[in-house]
Amino acid sequence: MATAGSGAYPLEMTATLPPFGDLLRGWRQRRRLSQLDLAGDADISARHLSYVETGRSVPSRDMVLRLAEQLDVPLRERNTLLLAAGYAPMFSERPLHDPALGAALEAVEAVLAGHEPYPALAVDHHWNLVAANRAVGPLLAGVDAELLTPPVNVLRLSLHPRGLAPRIENLSEWRLHLLNRLAGQIERSGDAELAHLRRELAAYPAPDPPPAGTHGHAQAHVFVPLRLMTSQGPLALLGTTTVFGTPLDVTLSELAIEAFFPADAATGERLRALLEAPPGGAAGEGGG
Repeated sequence: MATAGSGAYPLEMTATLPPFGDLLRGWRQRRRLSQLDLAGDADISARHLSYVETGRSVPSRDMVLRLAEQLDVPLRERNTLLLAAGYAPMFSERPLHDPALGAALEAVEAVLAGHEPYPALAVDHHWNLVAANRAVGPLLAGVDAELLTPPVNVLRLSLHPRGLAPRIENLSEWRLHLLNRLAGQIERSGDAELAHLRRELAAYPAPDPPPAGTHGHAQAHVFVPLRLMTSQGPLALLGTTTVFGTPLDVTLSELAIEAFFPADAATGERLRALLEAPPGGAAGEGGG
């Protein structure tokens, strides 16, 4: 892939792209903004924006980036917008093992290790597992080996009937939470692969929703916990997400850390017991 600052790109790289104006209009409509709204946010006239969308005016490189910033377009798609407008991409996309990402990945590893004995993992923008700490392994007891064959998709792992789903006590609630979260990600990114993944997950067998008012836990009114049965007993986990705040690389911008905290004292003790149990011991056996 050519990097920022490189010269003209081969015509075959841009020949299949829609016109810049069509792409821009698509992002504006996805964000539910009128031309007047976006023009005001970008400090340009609505007429000029209209000309850009219809192809009557060619935007400058700075204008493309300004509009993309106002629309909160992901870095990967900002490169696409630049290409469609006739400019070289600005944001590099390095493989995870690239030395330039070394410091960032060391930070990820430090966060994961420092979170033990609580589980934490890093995923890419398609929810494929990048790294995990030692506390994750014991939670995967009984999962079908096929689901653990790289690339491991953590959403598929969670909701698949041969994955964690049979041991998630609040599967209906957790499933709805993940599907809604994925729908929001699709809405923000327009990612076709994520849309395909959501259709797959939604087709998995789903339990009946619990009767209204039967949560029985105070935290259910504050957050959606993951309630997972293990050999040490039930866990109630609160999930958080961490992303890099100022990424300039596509790969780094799409990396997220999903960390889980105990929602009660008993869960904290059980997580410690799971991590300290010898491999192949009781903690490695499937929960009921």
